[in-house]
Amino acid sequence: MDTQKLSLFIALANTGHFSRAAIACHVSPSTMSRNLKQLEDELGTQLMERDNRSVALTDDGTRFLQFARETLQQWETFQESLLADATELRGQLSLYCSVTASYSFLYDILTEFRTRHPGINIKLHTGDPAQAIDRVTSGLEDVAIATRPERLPTGLDFKPIAHSPLVFIGPIDSLHLGGTPKQWRNLPMIISEDGLARERFDAWCRQESLTPNIYAEVKGNEAIVSMVSLGFGVGLVPLIVLENSPLKEKVKKIARQPDLGPFETGICVLKKRLKSPIVSALWQQIADKAP
Repeated sequence: MDTQKLSLFIALANTGHFSRAAIACHVSPSTMSRNLKQLEDELGTQLMERDNRSVALTDDGTRFLQFARETLQQWETFQESLLADATELRGQLSLYCSVTASYSFLYDILTEFRTRHPGINIKLHTGDPAQAIDRVTSGLEDVAIATRPERLPTGLDFKPIAHSPLVFIGPIDSLHLGGTPKQWRNLPMIISEDGLARERFDAWCRQESLTPNIYAEVKGNEAIVSMVSLGFGVGLVPLIVLENSPLKEKVKKIARQPDLGPFETGICVLKKRLKSPIVSALWQQIADKAP
């Protein structure tokens, strides 16, 4: 199997679009299309439904995508293992985190890592923290800064680096942010679409027998702070997000905060990826710093 073919297929599956995948891989759209056709001919099955521009995975395509990701990871791990005895590690490490995590934790982690291993290139992606663990388990990233879920997926390892409570916040000029939770039932709420914060919020509402007035469901905690600062409603965010937000002076914590349980942030990685000397080097650095 040609690993380049696998890389092109993964890029096409990730973007769902021939032109965007071609730009990302520095090839022509016709090359992307030809690569897909060759794979389908070799496998004897259709991997994607497509029109002139976009594509969607078939059931066989979904199965092959998992195979492609795992195969590339194993290939990269083997290549890196050949360099394990070298005086300096060289290669690439992909990392995913939220914008808040990038300036809350990443600077300290990568400053030391780059000093120890200058030959390793860092490929950084930022986005919704609720997607962090899925991006690691699906093989899109080597490691991620993520919130620890109630149950860790099988095969995933997690090292905590910080604890932060969840807090309700409102606009700085609001006069009606006191009272008991039951008195909040009519307040417009701005919350995460998914992830641990949403799970905790839903569980708290059930416990308090509340039917929340949800104004907006948002991806990304930073956007919640922005909407609250503009006066759209009350939001729920990790305290660390609030403390690092450029808008923290435009919002305030609600006086009587309910306890929604611990909110633990850390580094996660697939255990099998720890066979990679590059991934293992970062993991060991985090372990050395753990309390």
